[in-house]
Amino acid sequence: MMGWWNRLTRIFRPRNETADMTNPLLLQWLGIDPDTPKDQLSEATYFACLKILSESLGKLPLKMYQRTERGIVKSDREEIYNLLKLRPNPYMTSSVFWSTVEMNRNHYGNAYVWCQYKGAELQGLWIMPSQYVTIVVDDGGILGKKNAIWYRYNDPYDGQLYVFHNDDVLHFKTSVTFDGITGLSVRDVLKHTVDGALESQKFMNNLYKTGLTGKAVLEYTGDLNQEARDRLVKGFEQFANGSKNAGKIIPVPLGMKLVPLDIKLTDSQFFELKKYSALQIAAAFGIKPNQINDYEKSSYASAEAQNLAFYVDTLLYVLKQYEEEITYKILSNELIQQGHYFKFNVNVILRADIKTQMEALSKGVNNGIYTANEARSYLDLPAEEGGDVLMVNGNYIPITMIGQQYQKGGEG
Repeated sequence: MMGWWNRLTRIFRPRNETADMTNPLLLQWLGIDPDTPKDQLSEATYFACLKILSESLGKLPLKMYQRTERGIVKSDREEIYNLLKLRPNPYMTSSVFWSTVEMNRNHYGNAYVWCQYKGAELQGLWIMPSQYVTIVVDDGGILGKKNAIWYRYNDPYDGQLYVFHNDDVLHFKTSVTFDGITGLSVRDVLKHTVDGALESQKFMNNLYKTGLTGKAVLEYTGDLNQEARDRLVKGFEQFANGSKNAGKIIPVPLGMKLVPLDIKLTDSQFFELKKYSALQIAAAFGIKPNQINDYEKSSYASAEAQNLAFYVDTLLYVLKQYEEEITYKILSNELIQQGHYFKFNVNVILRADIKTQMEALSKGVNNGIYTANEARSYLDLPAEEGGDVLMVNGNYIPITMIGQQYQKGGEG
């Protein structure tokens, strides 16, 4: 088995092989401080952006519709719809499943979901952690079609190596891609910005550990050997460093003077630069400043306007990609030809306050856009008898008949 696979790997072109970024020699060569936290998730803005995007996708219901001669109606293929709507696999709810997919997509640049089939029937959807998946291209057509895309998955739980065809894997990528096959993550594109934010966080942590004090210069007369100097400095550090020593009196021997070197964060514009880095990271994710608690230049009139801007500027592209991939990979060609498709319901994030919502529904019912039962369904209320009839004002007339009521003999 492995000999067969080794022969294939000499022909396949790996798409996302990465270097070991934990190697101290490599980090030193790249000019990265080995003491800097390597996990970007520990950076507050980066984590907040991942959380906002993953939760935004997780709370949107996935609907299945069909285009018919009557227009768009809910699909009657309940067996497929219920799997994606309720529980894609025995261990995850739909909300957790899609938010996990979105977390992988943003953090790694690509998210992969294996579609488990039994014959032609879909049995479940399984997330493959992105760091264990490699995209390969069959240049020689050994497995069938030449230049076909395959996914190599090294399962971290059982150590097995699996190979899946493109049709069996849902692949979601970021918008930053140069080949249309693999996506780049924000942490790769803004590597120095994210690392700089981690360094500033590390600096503040060290500042808190030392009791918000900076370096100090010890002035003394005479000459001390290295051992005596080290012992003297260590003695001062016991009193000067750490938050627990803040405010304590420091004993200074006769003839010596401890001169603090104050660190003025305002002079170095530390917080301005830190805020600028945070806004850069948020902008790369498509996150609005108000969503990371920056209301300095907020120009939105309401929460509804904020959500609408977030949907149009950020979520719309993401949802369209999900809908296209799910529809193409999950549904058969026959069902697609019959007009079936998947779509996320964005009304849950665009809903207005109750007063505006009731006014909009009332206008929709009175102008024949909604039936009464459709409006009640929008409010999670049960249908009532006679509520499935469209109603309009009886004084309305077709636009082609305007003015006829004024003609002689006309009925008006």
